[in-house]
Amino acid sequence: MDLAAHYNQLFTNSAETISNNNYVIDPKIDAENDNRFGITLLIRPSESIKNKIQSFLNELKKEDAEQYYYPNSDMHITVLSIISCHDGFSLSQINPSTYIAVIQENLIHLKNLEINLNGITASNSTIMIQGFPTNESLNSFRDSLRKAFKNTNLEQSIDSRYTLFTAHISVCRFRKPIADTTKLISLLEKYRNEDFGKFEVNKLELVYNDWYQRKEKTQILHQFIVPN
Repeated sequence: MDLAAHYNQLFTNSAETISNNNYVIDPKIDAENDNRFGITLLIRPSESIKNKIQSFLNELKKEDAEQYYYPNSDMHITVLSIISCHDGFSLSQINPSTYIAVIQENLIHLKNLEINLNGITASNSTIMIQGFPTNESLNSFRDSLRKAFKNTNLEQSIDSRYTLFTAHISVCRFRKPIADTTKLISLLEKYRNEDFGKFEVNKLELVYNDWYQRKEKTQILHQFIVPN
């Protein structure tokens, strides 16, 4: 699928939704009893890119400080949500080493990958940085993992919510009514084609995480070195 076209369509639809006050507020962001946990394979962007993103978020905060903005420590690109976050899931229910082995066996499909972070898009609940892989190896790797996990008896819920093919970074979620939807859309338009930088993917993390990938609730299970 054409990623640029997908991001563009997503922004067009979401800008209209937000303008019409039909956006979605996440009521669980500040909930102390949110016990949704899962297992995710992810990529961390470089620090320089995170800092550029924070400059963008600072602009958003000036207009509306009440929304949920991701700190640098929590920013990520999801490779695959292996076990989607849900109530009652605990790390004690699985053997992480078996998941690590499957991923390691398929890592050969991920080659010479760089990701361009260029522009922003949005959904009806989230603001995102657009990610563009420089080759097809990320989706080849995802496909190989999908097949590999389906051939095991391991607990997994890959693609249960949607089939992942983007490389975006979620950076803001709506947790309160938007202060001024017109100003927000105008600011998002300003950053539609902002260049946040490019980085080489040389490491992946398998983590046990909550819904928002908060550092204090995330446990790194394994770090994979991507082969050259």
